[in-house]
Amino acid sequence: MDDTSLEQLGAGKYLLITSYRKNGTGVATPVWVVRDADALGVWTVADSWKVKRRARGDVLVGPCDLRGRPTGDQVPATAEICDEATSARYRRLIARKYGITGRLSLLGSRLRRGVNGTVGLRITLTP
Repeated sequence: MDDTSLEQLGAGKYLLITSYRKNGTGVATPVWVVRDADALGVWTVADSWKVKRRARGDVLVGPCDLRGRPTGDQVPATAEICDEATSARYRRLIARKYGITGRLSLLGSRLRRGVNGTVGLRITLTP
């Protein structure tokens, strides 16, 4: 996938991430997405299944709508859990990109779960 496609995925409003259960079944979830240099960044609840399935780092990603309906092709990628500093940076980028909706979602999450109740996932596209 070329940089233009990475740019398009990062500029989109939602990213569909398909991670895999132990039995190999794919599970697709729509998430907010930001561009992170040569990768994509997403923000999710720390104990979500997307995070728990990280023992297997390969995922598929592609554009989608709010309900997770694909609006383009999914491509192979690798997901890794971010450290606290990168997770905090992703929260700031999401707040900037998604405006008042993003800031209110981040605030609500922090009030419910605390600052460490969410983590960032760094998604790198497979060449």
